[in-house]
Amino acid sequence: MAQDVKITIVDREGVSHEVEAPTDMNMNIMELVRAYELAPEGTIGICGGMAMCASCQCYVLNDVALPEKSDDEEAMLSEAFNVKENSRLGCQLHITEDLEGLKLELAPE
Repeated sequence: MAQDVKITIVDREGVSHEVEAPTDMNMNIMELVRAYELAPEGTIGICGGMAMCASCQCYVLNDVALPEKSDDEEAMLSEAFNVKENSRLGCQLHITEDLEGLKLELAPE
């Protein structure tokens, strides 16, 4: 049976939120941020999760095994602002049991 995982998200105001993320709904980090309303509406996931806008960029703060970046994600991050070595697009990180304990911070708007 699929199980929820705990993920910590630091919002753009610096407030930390520990949230329960379902592993059985094929959600991604961008959708999780929207579901918990951790970013103002219209400021995250503007392209709808197509790796075309970088509005869901986040910084991975701990060592959790993540899938490799796709070519689309690499290309978008190469054009985005405020990119760091630990930047990922939330829309490209699907919630699986492997993400248990993930800590991330939303990049500035």
